[in-house]
Amino acid sequence: MRSLYPPPPCPPPRTQDVAVLSKAETDGNRVHTQLERPRSQGSHWGADMATKGCLSVTKYFLFIFNIIFFLLGSLLFGFGLWILFDGSSFAAALGTSIYGLKVWSYILSGVGIITMFIGFLGCLGSLKEIKCMLGFYFAILFLLFVTQITIGIIVYVQRDMLGTKVENYVKNLIKTYGESKTRGDGHDSWDYIQEQLHCCGWDSYIDWKLNEDVQANASSSLYPCSCSNTSTLGLNTTHLENGFCSFQNDLGLFMDGCSRSVKAWLADNIITIVGICLGVALLEVCLMSLSIFLCRNMDQNYDKLVRYS
Repeated sequence: MRSLYPPPPCPPPRTQDVAVLSKAETDGNRVHTQLERPRSQGSHWGADMATKGCLSVTKYFLFIFNIIFFLLGSLLFGFGLWILFDGSSFAAALGTSIYGLKVWSYILSGVGIITMFIGFLGCLGSLKEIKCMLGFYFAILFLLFVTQITIGIIVYVQRDMLGTKVENYVKNLIKTYGESKTRGDGHDSWDYIQEQLHCCGWDSYIDWKLNEDVQANASSSLYPCSCSNTSTLGLNTTHLENGFCSFQNDLGLFMDGCSRSVKAWLADNIITIVGICLGVALLEVCLMSLSIFLCRNMDQNYDKLVRYS
């Protein structure tokens, strides 16, 4: 049966019960805070490890690449010196002129020295984490990059004027060829070009009519020995002084001028030349980016990337 009396009121909470509940809520919040704190610290720790890992990869990539660069430069420099001091043996083995080998020895030695210097800066700067060396390494690569672009633009824009200057220079060499007082490396280099490109004169072999010795010996067909076409059957030449040879007739000469041969060579190798230039420029940009990235991300809190691990 339903009770006729109302239920008794609930007793008020005691002070001890309220203290227990407050303590439980405080402990719960503290536990929740302690659970969230390691999660935040873990995210920062993971980001730091990712940054250090990226820097470590960049550092050792620069080190390995530049030590290979340094060794390559050493080989080029040593090979250039070998050709320079023992050019006669190479000339006899390769069947080329000593002057051509001398030019290549200078080129290889110069490229080798520059390559060694750049490789040394990049190798030591990345390994020891020296900002000054990395900055200098970046500056040299940037200077080379800008120089290559500038030279390319100047050659393309001023190609007509450069062609005229080269023509005038070559014709002046032809006029003074054979004179003992004015003979120098320029005449030897022109002999080397005529031998390698199988050409004679700038426009044609008739350009040699401008030379005084050739004009004085017009009846004997006097021309430089570098103009002789050795593939001509029955070729009979007489070697004279100062690089000239006496030919029976003009049939034993290269008829085409070197300007055509140079243009033909450039047309055949333009894709290779452009590809090499673009490859070198892309390599320089990549190395500059890596060096400046490594340089800017090294600070006082940087732990040297576990250098000896």
